[in-house]
Amino acid sequence: METKIQTLTLPVEGMTCASCVARVEKALHKIDGVKSAVVNLGSEKATIKIDPSKADTQKLAAAVEEAGYKLILPQTDNFTKTSETSAPSGSYSKLKKEFIVSIVFALPIMMVSMVSMTHWFMRFSPMSMDEVNKVLLIATTVVMVVSGKRFFSIAWKLLRHFDADMNTLVAVGTGVAYTYSAIVVLFPNWVSSSDGMPHVYFDTAATIIALILLGKTLEARAKQHASDAMRKLMSIQPKTARVKRGESFIDLFIDDVTVGDIVLVRPGEKISVDGIITKGDTAIDESMMTGESIPVTKMIGDKVIGGTINTTGSLEFRATAVGKDTMLSQIIRMVEEAQGSKAPIQSLADKIAAIFVPVVLSISVVTFLVWIFLGVAFSSAMINAIAVLIIACPCALGLATPTAIIVGTGKGASLGVLIKNAESLERAGSVDVVVFDKTGTLTEGKPSVVALKSYNQFDVETIIRLAASVEHNSEHPLSKAIVDYAQNKSFSLDDVTAFLSNPGFGVNGKVQGKNIAIGNASFLRESLINTTAGEADSQLFESEGKTVVFVAIDKKLACIIAISDTIRQTSREAVERLKKTGVDVMLLTGDNEKTANAIAKEIGITNVVANVFPQNKLEQIKKLQAEGKIVAMVGDGVNDAPALAQADLSIAMGSGTDVALETADIAIMKHDLRSVARSIQLSKSTLRTIKQNLFWAFIYNIIGIPLAAFGLLNPIFAAGAMAFSSVSVVSNSLRLKTKKI
Repeated sequence: METKIQTLTLPVEGMTCASCVARVEKALHKIDGVKSAVVNLGSEKATIKIDPSKADTQKLAAAVEEAGYKLILPQTDNFTKTSETSAPSGSYSKLKKEFIVSIVFALPIMMVSMVSMTHWFMRFSPMSMDEVNKVLLIATTVVMVVSGKRFFSIAWKLLRHFDADMNTLVAVGTGVAYTYSAIVVLFPNWVSSSDGMPHVYFDTAATIIALILLGKTLEARAKQHASDAMRKLMSIQPKTARVKRGESFIDLFIDDVTVGDIVLVRPGEKISVDGIITKGDTAIDESMMTGESIPVTKMIGDKVIGGTINTTGSLEFRATAVGKDTMLSQIIRMVEEAQGSKAPIQSLADKIAAIFVPVVLSISVVTFLVWIFLGVAFSSAMINAIAVLIIACPCALGLATPTAIIVGTGKGASLGVLIKNAESLERAGSVDVVVFDKTGTLTEGKPSVVALKSYNQFDVETIIRLAASVEHNSEHPLSKAIVDYAQNKSFSLDDVTAFLSNPGFGVNGKVQGKNIAIGNASFLRESLINTTAGEADSQLFESEGKTVVFVAIDKKLACIIAISDTIRQTSREAVERLKKTGVDVMLLTGDNEKTANAIAKEIGITNVVANVFPQNKLEQIKKLQAEGKIVAMVGDGVNDAPALAQADLSIAMGSGTDVALETADIAIMKHDLRSVARSIQLSKSTLRTIKQNLFWAFIYNIIGIPLAAFGLLNPIFAAGAMAFSSVSVVSNSLRLKTKKI
């Protein structure tokens, strides 16, 4: 029996730049049983797919620990709890404390260092220069040990593995400045100078650490804002539920609710888990899940989603999904995995990050040697080399893509647009053609019988009763329309035998010994049934945009049923918005040309392909792709599965059905076609932000490193530039949150 692959999303502590990401991924991939491991610097999490029979979380943690980092393991198997505890916690507060310590000491160190170089200080100070330097040594040591410890401990771990990252650059830069200055103070005879005591650089070491910690603190805070959408999703899960036990209702913790329990929800309360209403009717605010601001009317038989808010009446519902199986948990898991995935555009940054730190270390050494060769003082050559180390910005390079992905996918979730992974988000921005299915996509998907005409002297009631009995076994929207019509007329339904469904064509069944065939004209003709009598009426109905279903009883045409589906209010606007973005729109449907063209004309679509059955829709998608076009297919996630799978981008409309969440690249949580245009606009905006981030990350390094090497950049200014490079990248990504999509 094949073991089911398990997906884990776990926090990683200690990562600071893109090379850290590569190192953690490499360590995880070495473990037998790990199928894939993707680490995201922006969210500081690893998404790992493992074979539980070969690997476990303890092995994962040990491998990451060996690489110099810490994998935070979950305290429980419950998905919701795991997600809550897996959010980065403590890193911001810890950074803040370390920064406060560094700045409290660095400011006085800087001021004393500046004042001590003035003539006034030399004449009036009660302390000698040697005594001042010893005080500076003590104060700087506090900064190095307390605030700078994080850089040195990680650098040491990496050194043991003959590796290096951003922490190495900071540790070497500040360590060299501090060590040299300490030697000058403690062992002055070791360092000779014609001008007396050589200059010390305690202010450089302390200020560099303070500035970099400031940048890291602001970066951590900005990262928290980047994940706001995710935290909001996690926070909407209620902690308790009012569950029926015996004849009364009692409050239970959410983990104690089981499938089948009857749950009571009063006005203003959150719905605890997914279920189906068994008593009462109300309006439910589903905005946190779907982005829809108007409460949705619900009654007996309707589904409710855990985490949404009951606004008006009391209701009781039967729990159908709890824990990690609820829609909220699935959405959280999907968004979390999307935020942890990598976009193809990130590959360039990854390749550069793999060699970035060794190259910078080499440039720093060459800078030092060249300046020594040119005859400048040892201390000046050292300062230029330190500036090269400090100005390098691997963090900005590593954060450029993931922070934009986190904000982009989070914004999508808040709009009811669930994006499966970063690759899908990037691909959406390149779409040339959006292909729409009709029923349930451009239309409401709730067609109703509007007219019928009988032939061959068949009784209408008999026809509808027999047809509805057969159609009751089908899930197609047109079948439901016929069944609803029969039930509204209070016609009783009979048992069916020999039921057979031919998707896209029709259905067959046997009722009370009579052979019933229902479908389009060609379906009946293939069964050698004469449809001539109904074709004229059929053409008339079709010219009005109605779908026509033929019904035959014992090989004779019994009637035609005209069915009409209401066009969604947002369909026309959605098509207009797509066209404005430069995307072509196509209608691909199994309906006949007259019906398809009537619908398309009303919506504003000019490119129509009709009479296409499910297996042929795939060929139409392939045909467009053969023309070199990037194709997005929009369907309901069930009937159009082959076409959705073939498309470059699959967008499923289905209010977050399981099929949509599992198979689609993008799932639209509400039936608002404008969200299709929003997903493409969001992709374009996110890609634009990523390119801006990468540009600034590269510019910082391309301009900064040469300036430092040529001695034109003081290490303290270099530290400031390095610290704020990451902040600028994260801040630019955060602009996506406020962008109107």
